[in-house]
Amino acid sequence: MSELTLLLLRIGFLILMWAFVFSIVYALRSDLFGTKVRRLPAAGASASVDPAASFATPAAAVPAPTSPVAAPDPDAPARRLVITSGAKEGLELPLEGDQLTIGRSADAGLVIRDDYTSTNHARLSLTAGVWSITDLGSTNGTFLKGRKVTRPTPVPLNTPVSIGTTTFELRR
Repeated sequence: MSELTLLLLRIGFLILMWAFVFSIVYALRSDLFGTKVRRLPAAGASASVDPAASFATPAAAVPAPTSPVAAPDPDAPARRLVITSGAKEGLELPLEGDQLTIGRSADAGLVIRDDYTSTNHARLSLTAGVWSITDLGSTNGTFLKGRKVTRPTPVPLNTPVSIGTTTFELRR
């Protein structure tokens, strides 16, 4: 083989090796810090809209109080997620819809930023009136009442679920 061919092979090998190193660094960075999401304004939305006005509830939409409050249905699914320990202790999230993703990603419904939480760590899903938790291949695992979740598992009310250093419960 000529020296030129060997030189070109060495340079090609170095380029390939550096590409591999940069891909590893990029994968680690995106797992540690997540990806930045650029949100575009909705079509037809103007910049002069008051953001506080979108959270106001019209008076006509609030139902008038009726006679004594009936007891909650014991078979009704949980309506809120309450963080009982961790950085966001005391936070309550309404469970709207039938799915909630938990992780470090900015796209997650519940964002938990700690060293033991994966970008997309776990998913809560409502099926047939029962909330279930699924671990999404996280590094450190998801725990329901101290036991590691390995497959979709129903989450009873007031049962602690641990993800990283955060613990939460589902409540009515």
